Amino acid sequence: MRILMVCLGNICRSPLAEGILQTKAKAAGLNWIVDSAGTGNYHIGEKPHRLSQETALLNGIDIRSQQCRQFVKQDMGRFDRIYVMDKDNYDEVKRISGADWDKKKVSLVLSELYPGEEREVPDPWYGTEKDFHFVFDLLEKACDAIIKNYQTLPRQA
Repeated sequence: MRILMVCLGNICRSPLAEGILQTKAKAAGLNWIVDSAGTGNYHIGEKPHRLSQETALLNGIDIRSQQCRQFVKQDMGRFDRIYVMDKDNYDEVKRISGADWDKKKVSLVLSELYPGEEREVPDPWYGTEKDFHFVFDLLEKACDAIIKNYQTLPRQA
C-alpha cells in the first residue's frame, strides 16, 4: 500500500500525518510506503515546521529528516490512497492531477473517522503550540482508523 498525505505547504499537517502513519504501519507489521507533499511550492526542500517536529518528538515520532516537496501530477499514479487535510487541498490535488485525476483515490483524511461529514484538519501555521498538539491528536486518530480500515489488504513484499 502506498499512501500520500497532502496539505498546503507540506510543512505542518502532512509531515505529521506521514510520520504518524509510518510509525503505526510499521508497528502493525504493514509494509506500507507513506509520503507527504504540499499543493503549494512555498517550502520545497525545507524541514517540517519547528512545532511539528517538536510535537512529533514529544509523541515518540521523529520527522526531522523529512523534506518538504510539492504534489505533482505523477503522484496520482504512484499512490494507492491520497489523503488531503482540507477541501482546498482536495481541489488543488484535482487541478494539478489534470487528466490523471482519480476520485476513488483521494479523500479528506478525517473521512476515515467521520465518513460523509467532510471534516477538515485545521492548519496550525499561524497558531500556537497547543494548535499543533490538537492537529497531532486529530491525525493520530485518523491514522488509527486508516490502519484499522486497510490493514487487511494484501501486503506488498
